[in-house]
Amino acid sequence: MSMTRIYPYVGWLLLALALLVLAPAVLSDFRLGLLAKYCCYAIAAVGIGLAWGRGGMLVLGQGLYFGIGAYAMAMHLKLADAGPGGVPDFMALYGDATVPGWWEPLRNGGLALVVILVLPALVAGLLGLAVFKRRIKGAYFAILSQALAAAFAILLVGQVKTTGGANGLNNFQGFFGYALFDPANKRMLYFLAAGILLISILAMAWLYRTRFGELLVAVRDGEERVRFLGTDPANVKLAAYVIAAVLASIGGALFVPIAGIVSPDDVGVVASIGLLAGVALGGRASLLGPAVGALLIGYAETSLSEAFPGSWSYFQGALFVLVILLLPGGLAQLLGMVGRLNVRRGNSVDDHSPRGVPRGKQGETEVPRSASEEAAAR
Repeated sequence: MSMTRIYPYVGWLLLALALLVLAPAVLSDFRLGLLAKYCCYAIAAVGIGLAWGRGGMLVLGQGLYFGIGAYAMAMHLKLADAGPGGVPDFMALYGDATVPGWWEPLRNGGLALVVILVLPALVAGLLGLAVFKRRIKGAYFAILSQALAAAFAILLVGQVKTTGGANGLNNFQGFFGYALFDPANKRMLYFLAAGILLISILAMAWLYRTRFGELLVAVRDGEERVRFLGTDPANVKLAAYVIAAVLASIGGALFVPIAGIVSPDDVGVVASIGLLAGVALGGRASLLGPAVGALLIGYAETSLSEAFPGSWSYFQGALFVLVILLLPGGLAQLLGMVGRLNVRRGNSVDDHSPRGVPRGKQGETEVPRSASEEAAAR
């Protein structure tokens, strides 16, 4: 296996050590809870890396799918807290004695998990069929996806009696039988979020090396050529978009018990751009870049919001523009530039070896020659 293929797995191991060993050992419970939230964003970012980085689809509305998973989980938790046949507390304040019919299936934990996985796939599938089959792409697709996220947030605000309105849903007591106010269970949720993040990255590493992953890159680089060769690019893009939607929904579902609240602010346009900014910062076409970028963006949001309240949106927008203009490949591109610079310096040292000393014979060790050099020597 070449070094270029080994490096991502080495990076994954380092990330796993940082998340599973180092962070729990040095961070307080409060900071660990914040890192758990960042992991939820990173799970959604991994899907964006697939759709945008590998597929070339600028997805500006992933907050829609993040919100589907988040609100489905929040509804289940509120129903579980209310007990069999009970009504969530915020509905009781409005005098409602019964739960809306579309809430009732979410009372069952298994059905709630099915909804979290299947509903975003259905929504993304229907949208993808309508868009990709008509060959809508580029800015038009980006604006459409963003408009859907905005419409979803507005819908949530308007349904005060069923979604909590602008205040959202909060004050959850338990998570599948585990008390959310127990510090041990909060740490368990952190490890769950970090573990799913690491598994999703490994899944992408496998997917990128399959025929589908190669087709997705081919569609990004030359959609018409792929169509000419007999493959419908719409089907390839549709599959990537659905996978990205499901990952965003999983991240949203985990976000709810960790954060203890979900509101329209967490699923609208600003939240969607925040996810995209993290992917751009880390490097949208790399394996680890989207996840690392999302973690960094989450940390930056917390730090800057504490220092400059109300200014994070401006920082986020400026960062996104600067990265796209000056460093399109994100931090992954910067690391690649540093690596190539080190290689060039090494080659420069070899080229300036003392006269009379054959290359590869300096000192007492011999540098192995490449296959082409061996062939030339023969």
